[in-house]
Amino acid sequence: MASKVQSASGLAGRYANALFGLAVENDVIDQVAQDLADLNTMLSESEDLSRLILSPVIAREEQGRAMTAVMEKAKISDLTNRFIGVVAQNRRLFELGGIINAFQSLLAQYKGEVSAEVTSAKKLTQKQTESLSASLKEAIGSDIAVEQKVDPALLGGLIVKVGSRMVDSSLRTKLQHLQLTMKGAG
Repeated sequence: MASKVQSASGLAGRYANALFGLAVENDVIDQVAQDLADLNTMLSESEDLSRLILSPVIAREEQGRAMTAVMEKAKISDLTNRFIGVVAQNRRLFELGGIINAFQSLLAQYKGEVSAEVTSAKKLTQKQTESLSASLKEAIGSDIAVEQKVDPALLGGLIVKVGSRMVDSSLRTKLQHLQLTMKGAG
């Protein structure tokens, strides 16, 4: 079944392909996907964690120990924990965000879904997410895996990216267009 998935490319893609293959082989793909989603959330919410994985001056052993402690606290599964340990040992933690994104793309292909990145001013409720997913499914014609991001600078509205298509209905963009129009009129 994993053979129907097209490989991701680049450094992050190679790591994501390896983890994806291990997850399918060990029948823990949903657990690994959840682990990576949790890690992604932690990275976006913690500046200290982001600095840890991006810093070239922190020794690989220290990065590895710190990541192990973070993963134990977050109750990350054994396979994901060992994989992140290998990534840390190889000094590739700076690619963790790319690895997670590549893995999510592989997972969406595997499940026959299309990934949609939705950015909103505040976290969407479960009902809003379900409604958005249903609308996107109707428009696209296939199942949608919604990845949520929060950007308070949007003020309101949404930015939805599906593949190479993007719809920006954010209040920030509308205000920028209005500002440009006002400058042109004056």
